[in-house]
Amino acid sequence: MKTILITGSSSGYGLETARYFLAQQWNVIATMRTPREDILPRSQSLRILKLDVTDEDSIAAVIAAAGPIDALVNNAGIGVVGVFEATPMSHIRKVFDTNTFGVMAMTQAVIPQMRARRSGVIVNVTSSATLAPMPLAAAYTASKQAIEGFTGSLAHELAHFGVRAKLIEPGYAPTTRFSQNTSVRVEDLIPEAYADFAAPIFAEFARPALTTREIDVAEAVWKAVNDSAGTLRFPAGPDAVALSRAA
Repeated sequence: MKTILITGSSSGYGLETARYFLAQQWNVIATMRTPREDILPRSQSLRILKLDVTDEDSIAAVIAAAGPIDALVNNAGIGVVGVFEATPMSHIRKVFDTNTFGVMAMTQAVIPQMRARRSGVIVNVTSSATLAPMPLAAAYTASKQAIEGFTGSLAHELAHFGVRAKLIEPGYAPTTRFSQNTSVRVEDLIPEAYADFAAPIFAEFARPALTTREIDVAEAVWKAVNDSAGTLRFPAGPDAVALSRAA
């Protein structure tokens, strides 16, 4: 039975992906900053481990406890919506610590065992914000665009050893906790000078024509993990698919 390790599994895409792979008879290691036993079905195929992707010791402990990993899903992330001018650099660094450097650190930690076995897949979750320029998302997009370039290059490096690297690009999902896992409030990132600019954008956020469901992302991860055709990018959700086709 194969084993998948998923970061950021306490809610949203990570939680749904853990459920999906459990249903497909995989061993699932669901990791999160604050472990909760009540959010996933009890199963001998499930382990819930504490993980902070910004902490090297935490990463090392999880990798040691996990054992052989067939698939790593780097899903943990911090969202930030607001005017770049008003976003504190301290918060931008936190966003990059999780969204960019956390992904890189987890990837670097798992590569040696995959390389030695000459098998495995690393799946990095980015965003449809990387597919087309979007307002009020400059810092967030930058953190995710970095992972797009990183994963594309990594895919070439690891292919020599039979290890694959993939991208999942979810669309807009108003039901996720995108802006709830941050200490900075959206209202604080919209200065008065930008109010007229921001108002219609938030109105569109409130009534999107197409949205991404958590199951869309879980299914895209499943396709990516099982892909043998060399596909790098997997847009998830109807809006992301539409953007990828238009790009």
